[in-house]
Amino acid sequence: MFCYDNLTKKVIIVRTIFHIDANSAYLSWTAAAMLEKGYPIDIREIPSVISGDPLSRHGIILAKSIPAKKYGIATGQSLFEARQKYPELAVFPPDYDLYMLCSNAMYHILQEYSPLVERYSIDECFLDYTASRGRFGDPLDAAYEIKERIRNELGFTVNIGVSCNKLLAKMGSELKKPDQIHTLWPEEMEKKMWPLPVGELYMVGRATARKLQQININTIGDLAKADPNHMKALLKTPGLLVWEFANGIDDMEVMLNSDIIQKGVGNSTTISHDVTDRAEALMILLALTERVAMRLRRLGYMASLVSVSIKTDGFLHYSHQRKLPNCINTTTEIYESACSLFDQCWKGEPIRKLGVHVSDFQDIETRQYSLFDKRDSDKLQALDRVVDRIRAKYGTRSIIRGSFANGNINAVQGGTNDSDFIMMGGYRQ
Repeated sequence: MFCYDNLTKKVIIVRTIFHIDANSAYLSWTAAAMLEKGYPIDIREIPSVISGDPLSRHGIILAKSIPAKKYGIATGQSLFEARQKYPELAVFPPDYDLYMLCSNAMYHILQEYSPLVERYSIDECFLDYTASRGRFGDPLDAAYEIKERIRNELGFTVNIGVSCNKLLAKMGSELKKPDQIHTLWPEEMEKKMWPLPVGELYMVGRATARKLQQININTIGDLAKADPNHMKALLKTPGLLVWEFANGIDDMEVMLNSDIIQKGVGNSTTISHDVTDRAEALMILLALTERVAMRLRRLGYMASLVSVSIKTDGFLHYSHQRKLPNCINTTTEIYESACSLFDQCWKGEPIRKLGVHVSDFQDIETRQYSLFDKRDSDKLQALDRVVDRIRAKYGTRSIIRGSFANGNINAVQGGTNDSDFIMMGGYRQ
């Protein structure tokens, strides 16, 4: 699509950008997986939430269904508070391994419509449709086709915003939910975007919204019509940026980004009781390492840095890390390093929380062997591959170590995300 700029006397290509956003992603993905396994109820249709286990002191709401929202239940609330509003609330644990699979499946469908797909978060993608129009036709027709394919093939719904830049496409997808397509072209901003509260504009957080409201800028339209120099004086550099966003000005490119950017893989658990026995602590450490190592192998990485963290009943925090001479990814090798680190940093206090983390990655194909390897890592890797295949087919706890067989400790612990995924709230190095 082209237009002629009378000011510059140049023909300008008008981009077409999609923003695809999975509706209530964690809850929808959990629901789709449960239905596939024969669960009799679609948990999206009842008051339900994804939350950590309150018995393990993980009582925060991560996602909620639309029926739960009607009772005033919100993401970030404590589970205790949510159950006060609706005692019969259905609660389900998070499964970040499942969520990564769902995110990947959505991404692969989007790749069929454009070579330029940017994974903005685990449940959001931008797609540059500009060069795809000649093949797939009208953008709205393509957007509806994508939406229906995701619903029919993957079992969850998405909102898609369509516009000429990333900002307006994202704002468009945030309009009425769920399972909707919205356009937000520049000529539609006055009707669709400007009446919205200023706090709903991308990049306007609570503190910024309060500052704007103090000078009677209550809607996005108010901000768009404000003096940009006044905004810069009030909010410094972000002031001009949010003024531009309010006016639909955005020249950010869709950046090809096929991977979840990651710094490390970790796993931790807040224990339901304070642990004072070393043997029990090491068993919990092994259960945590099981999941860390499985995730590491699934990603195709080796790690050369292992760290262990301890939080005591008095909320004191200790951690130790070790740089290894060679890269590892087997459960046994990671666990041996974790045990050594645990003994270095534990001072005997009752333990409230334990964590294991690995980083400094290297692709498994480029692994370098060390002369100082103490065991045959190839045999350990072969064993772990067999265990991983069994668990992938029959469930994470379908095969466990014998040391857990007659005990009360869960053999594979964690599952809530402690990995440094940028798109799951991690950070860049």
